[in-house]
Amino acid sequence: MTRKERYTFVINYFQLHVPEAETELLYDSPYQLLVAVILSAQCTDKRVNITTPAIFEIYPTVQSLSKATFDELFPLVKSISYPNNKTKHLIGMANKVVKEFNGKIPMTVDELIQLPGVGRKTANVITSVIDQQPNMAVDTHVFRVSKRIGLVPQTATTPLAVERELIKNIPEELVHKAHHWLILHGRYICLARNPKCDQCGIQKACRYYGQEKR
Repeated sequence: MTRKERYTFVINYFQLHVPEAETELLYDSPYQLLVAVILSAQCTDKRVNITTPAIFEIYPTVQSLSKATFDELFPLVKSISYPNNKTKHLIGMANKVVKEFNGKIPMTVDELIQLPGVGRKTANVITSVIDQQPNMAVDTHVFRVSKRIGLVPQTATTPLAVERELIKNIPEELVHKAHHWLILHGRYICLARNPKCDQCGIQKACRYYGQEKR
């Protein structure tokens, strides 16, 4: 199977079986999603969703969060991985949004990565989820699954290289969905240590299944 055929098979499968793929983080606004994504680094969405309601109750807007002190916010963040850094990042992010972006969450990757705690992956998540921009966030799931299936070559050894390969081969209007397709597939089926190949609907197109599981 050629790489083009593999992409066609995988995209068709997900369009049929997961037509409305979306983030599992709970949010009601761009501000809330940005807070959740910053907190989600090396942490489960489930834990983030347990943590954020208390934060949003006390700090319902980016303006209110910008006025928080470390000692006030930290107790609400401490159950998350790396709470010290993330507490500082959230306050720093809010201050920068208020002072430099008129209190509105920016919606370009170049602007977002200027915010504390926001790297390219987070910026891609925000712009693709909120604005459906054709940006591909490459987390550990996307990185692993796209290479294991054979959507990107093994020589793509960095998240940016994987991102570029996926963007190049996925139709622009589907990129924002494809991000979630790959994440959810990696989270529930294509597990890191023991992939559930017997439950996978894309066996026929999977390089790993074809070469190593038979």
